[in-house]
Amino acid sequence: MINQVVLMGRLTRDIELRHTGTGTPVCNFTVAVDNGYGDNKRTDFIGCLAWNKTAEFAHNYFQKGQMIIVTGRLQTRTWEGKDGKKNYVTEVVAHEVKFGESKKTQDKQEKPEDDFEPVYDDNDLPF
Repeated sequence: MINQVVLMGRLTRDIELRHTGTGTPVCNFTVAVDNGYGDNKRTDFIGCLAWNKTAEFAHNYFQKGQMIIVTGRLQTRTWEGKDGKKNYVTEVVAHEVKFGESKKTQDKQEKPEDDFEPVYDDNDLPF
């Protein structure tokens, strides 16, 4: 059987690293993935979970709004709440996270060129 997920989207918030009682690094994060175009466009918000070195890498190198590629497996967990109601969550357990855009692309999105002057007349072009 196959259980493999690949997502590419933007982080909805900064990743916070926690540790279990035994010191194992873990983090949860949400990836916003767009589907469709125009009036049919919608965004899915997909919960992800990372452990150990993957969690540390994600925490150290990714921030809110950044494009991320997540490879992992789909997992469903259940637990009983304080009210006795059974709760379910389906999430992606990340085995690997990668940069979805180059550092150069990220810098351009964050810092637009301030010294750009539009050319309104073709006669002003140097060629």
